[in-house]
Amino acid sequence: MPAEHEQGGDSASWSPIDSEEWYAARDAVSGLRDVLIAAGMERDFPYLRADLNAFGHGLIELGRIAPETAERLTELLRRALESTYDVPGTGTNSRQQRND
Repeated sequence: MPAEHEQGGDSASWSPIDSEEWYAARDAVSGLRDVLIAAGMERDFPYLRADLNAFGHGLIELGRIAPETAERLTELLRRALESTYDVPGTGTNSRQQRND
């Protein structure tokens, strides 16, 4: 066996926690987890986790959810899209600006 394999130089010794993609996925899951907790939906996403695929790309797995959970998530997203946010210095909101 070549010396590089004996010293752990092959790709099999690669660790996902050594990659920026892993930390980005983990941070995204943490943010999503916090929002789901605030919405009282933490038990509705039992499979939520950060992961890396075989190419080392960070992925977020939401997992399987109940139809009721999907309906509630849809409603929360719809409300978020319809919400108004003040645009600094204009006296209007972003929704009004897009519709005018």
